[in-house]
Amino acid sequence: MRQFVTIATNAFMELVRQPVFLLLMSSSAAFEIFLATPYYFAFGDEPKLVKNSTLAVMLLAGLFGAVLSASASLAREIRSGTALAVLSKPVGRAHFLLAKYTGLLIALTLLTFVNLISALLASRMAFDAYGSTDLFAVGIFVLALLIGYIMAGFSNFFLRRPFVSDAVFSVVGMLVVAFIVINFYTKEGKPQAFATGVDWGMLPAAVLILFALWILAGLALACSTRFDMIPTLAICSGFFLLGIMSDYLFGTRAEKGSWWASVLYTITPNWQLFWFADAIEMGKSAFHWGYVGKAFAYMVAYVGGALAIAIALFEDRELS
Repeated sequence: MRQFVTIATNAFMELVRQPVFLLLMSSSAAFEIFLATPYYFAFGDEPKLVKNSTLAVMLLAGLFGAVLSASASLAREIRSGTALAVLSKPVGRAHFLLAKYTGLLIALTLLTFVNLISALLASRMAFDAYGSTDLFAVGIFVLALLIGYIMAGFSNFFLRRPFVSDAVFSVVGMLVVAFIVINFYTKEGKPQAFATGVDWGMLPAAVLILFALWILAGLALACSTRFDMIPTLAICSGFFLLGIMSDYLFGTRAEKGSWWASVLYTITPNWQLFWFADAIEMGKSAFHWGYVGKAFAYMVAYVGGALAIAIALFEDRELS
């Protein structure tokens, strides 16, 4: 168990030390806040447009994060010989792969958490044609982001600590502080009840997106046992696009009794099951968490299958 925890912790720390992880986390969070600042003139649907857009950014950022992190965590270690050095110790291949997935899962959860904070702030900042941009919230958010980078620069210069990982944790902490501060004030800077205007219905939607990202992480890890980053990205993007269209491509034919469509509809991940934005706007809040529980069971089953394939592919992979 100690070996599992050590490998998983090292895998997580290796991922947060990647500059691309810091860049992806900061840029996706900042872009979600930006989506809540312009005038859209969407005939009263501006808040809905902002919420859907932020959830889409959360999903796409997680897709790239899953592929890049899986490639950095496994494919690069296989290529450099690090995996062979670890497996020369009394560590089984399945043990090693599951620990790598756990570290990848924690990194994706951290990325989604930061994007969730920004999405909740964007839901509070969204306005219609008669409103105005929440410059107070934008200023606090940007200041928190800058302070996080400055703190990491200070620790790197004076304490000789790694900049990227310190920046990741500093940015996460400062954005949490910014979220708390912003929600105690109106856009004019006057005190208000905490989280007034925040759409908490986005929380179960974000959890469902996180489940989808965990499935993508399992698929990316399975691909990384054989391929480098670019082929892994291409395969996972193909699965993503195929899963979005699975209802149209296979679902209708499966209902008509086609056996091959039923098989493909079963093995293809249906990403529409994890997209909850429409139900939020329709006010269907009574079954949010019950549906999340069912989606969790679906995710566990699919991740189990993806990791079983990954272990089978990794068992006979030549590492020398």
